Amino acid sequence: MIETTVEDRAFPPALAEVARVEFVYGEEGDGVDFEPYGAFDSAEETTDWLRHWTGNHALDGDAFRVFGQDGSGGLAAIWFARPGRPLAEQPVVFMGSEGERGLVAGNLSDFLWVLADGIGPLEAVEYGEREPHPDADPGLAALAERHATTPRRPAGQIIDEAEAEFPTFSDGIDALCR
Repeated sequence: MIETTVEDRAFPPALAEVARVEFVYGEEGDGVDFEPYGAFDSAEETTDWLRHWTGNHALDGDAFRVFGQDGSGGLAAIWFARPGRPLAEQPVVFMGSEGERGLVAGNLSDFLWVLADGIGPLEAVEYGEREPHPDADPGLAALAERHATTPRRPAGQIIDEAEAEFPTFSDGIDALCR
């Protein structure tokens, strides 16, 4: 079990600002299919979801802070993979409604740069998108510039770095499933 504190349940200002962004997902499937939340799901909601998603009803959801979803119910979350490190230094993951899962960014700051390139959690994991979208919302780049503590890099590089640092994420999820 992950030891939780009030600090790691507090919603970061960067995510609160992301929650005010209206992401557009066009009729042609272009855009970003992401519905950010204004607060983390409760520990109870996260545990209930994780148990149903994995089929393992002995789990708790302490390792995840869910902060958004796609249109089909896949969830974006901060994953507590670095013991003792603050929430903003934990990786961002996506776990899809049909069992898809993967790394989106190595930390919250890098996640903001991924969004700034016009790529959401679903697009990064399920569709393997890595190239910046020319019609990305410039407001997301400005948001990242206000909050990011890491230098801007292309989304593809950020996603690749996260996958290289946590290559066993998917296998770990498989191990949770019964």
